[in-house]
Amino acid sequence: MLVLRHENAVLRRQINGRVRYEPFDRFWLAALSGLIPRYRWREVFPVTPGTLLAWHRRFIAAKWDYSAQRARTGRPPTRAALRKLILRLARENTGWGHRRIQGELARLGHPIAASTVWEILNAAGIDPAPRRAGPTWREFLTNQAEGIIAADFFHLDTVRGRRLYALAFLEHGTRRLHISGVTAHPTQEWAVQQARNTAADLGMRTESLRFLLRDRDGKYGQSFDAVFEADGMEVIKSAPRTPRMNAHYERVIGSIRRETLDHILITNEAHVRRVLAAYQRHYNTHRPHRSRGQLPPDAHQQPTTVHNPDAHKLLRTHVLGGVINEYRYAA
Repeated sequence: MLVLRHENAVLRRQINGRVRYEPFDRFWLAALSGLIPRYRWREVFPVTPGTLLAWHRRFIAAKWDYSAQRARTGRPPTRAALRKLILRLARENTGWGHRRIQGELARLGHPIAASTVWEILNAAGIDPAPRRAGPTWREFLTNQAEGIIAADFFHLDTVRGRRLYALAFLEHGTRRLHISGVTAHPTQEWAVQQARNTAADLGMRTESLRFLLRDRDGKYGQSFDAVFEADGMEVIKSAPRTPRMNAHYERVIGSIRRETLDHILITNEAHVRRVLAAYQRHYNTHRPHRSRGQLPPDAHQQPTTVHNPDAHKLLRTHVLGGVINEYRYAA
């Protein structure tokens, strides 16, 4: 009677589907099997004795399996953060092979097999061997920029139509601007004196500069070149009528005109000196530059991130009477 009642409960539980016995059902039927003679099992039990024995074997096997406590075999997977670091080192150092990257990781405290580094690079489509053909043009020019300073004249006209000339220098690596002087008569002697002033302002930075880039203007002369050659620089002259060979400098002159000179009427030399000095300070200390990660030439690190702008007062500084605005948060 107990067997029939339990079988009826199982059938009601799964009336529209295949009969499935849960672990509790199997235990109950196994317990009742000892109360019924074997010759009557066919009449009472919905399963055969072989099924009961198979259930018991699976129960014992599961009990003594210990699979939950078994340690995972094989090499553990590489963490996603470490994979990302490997790919970053490979992209930023195209001359490094997988063993060089492995060594750098070991120095950073990440022990990893060279074969694992090779597999990660290969899966990402990066050649695990170092490139032997040399850097790309972009990498080459970026590296060379650290040792180049460019020089050129640019002109401006006063409110009365008098033409003035300014001599400026631009360090390619840092984008630092040096406007050395303004005159109405740019002679070779005047240009040489501006070169001496600029070399003195550069100070120890001249040791990292290898080339002076200028055009073939007759206002320079051999004495001008000699000032920089004395500091170990090589003078490179651009081709005639090719301002694009000094593109960085031409871009800076365009910025000076668009941001300052196009908005001010210049009265005389003293006035333009003050204007250019103010712009030089703004350009070197505040104006962001894309080539430097939006940092000004004189800055070495990004400012602290402001997470709640409403909690800080934004201050505006007028440069040249409001022609240029500088912003900062109050301390």
